[in-house]
Parts: sequence; structure tokens; C-alpha cells
Amino acid sequence: MSDRMKFKLLEAELAPYRKVLGQAADAVIDQEVSEYPILVVHQQSVDIGLPLVDREAVRGKWSVNVSTLEEFVTKQLIAPDRIEPFTTVYKDPADHLCLFVLSELGATFVFLPRHDEEEKDG
Repeated sequence: MSDRMKFKLLEAELAPYRKVLGQAADAVIDQEVSEYPILVVHQQSVDIGLPLVDREAVRGKWSVNVSTLEEFVTKQLIAPDRIEPFTTVYKDPADHLCLFVLSELGATFVFLPRHDEEEKDG
């Protein structure tokens, strides 16, 4: 499966969560916790962030924790010398959600548009 296909599948699987993910990211920014919210999307237990969505409770494929760039640096998931490159590629949180996806395929950052293209156009 191509990376684009994997992204589309992830996007479809997270569609029901999109509103709550956006609200969590907004809360992190509005409460001045961080300018860089990161939503940790996972299928196993993780020790980062605060639980937001439990996949068993919602009968979904993914659990989600809310975290920040600062926590990722503290837990040495992002090295101090990688902060500037990360903030440079970090997309506007008004338009995109920053996801850190942990799966059997490994770990990767993904920027998920907050709205479907059809919603924006329509």
C-alpha cells in the first residue's frame, strides 16, 4: 500500500474523531499550554500525553492522547536541535492537526486537514 493510500485510510478512520481532536488542539493553544499541540494516535498503551479518546470506549481502531512539542522534547522524542526544523514544518493549527501516529508500521508525524476538501469548497 502506498503512503498516500495509508494516509487516506488513516484520514477515513479518524474522520469521526476530527471534531474532538480539533477541540483538544484548540484548548492547548487557547489555554496557553503550547503553540504546538500534538495528537498521539495509537493502538497500544503509550506513556505520553493525556488520554483523549479510548478506542475501546468508542469502538474504533485508534486511541488518541493530547500532547505538546514541549512534552516530546522533555521525553526525548524530539531532540533539542530538532525543535527549529520541527516548528518550521509544523502547519498552521487553524487548518491542520498535527498527529504523531504509532502503528505496526512505526511512528510518523502526519498533518491532517481539519476539514474535508468538500467541506471547504461547499
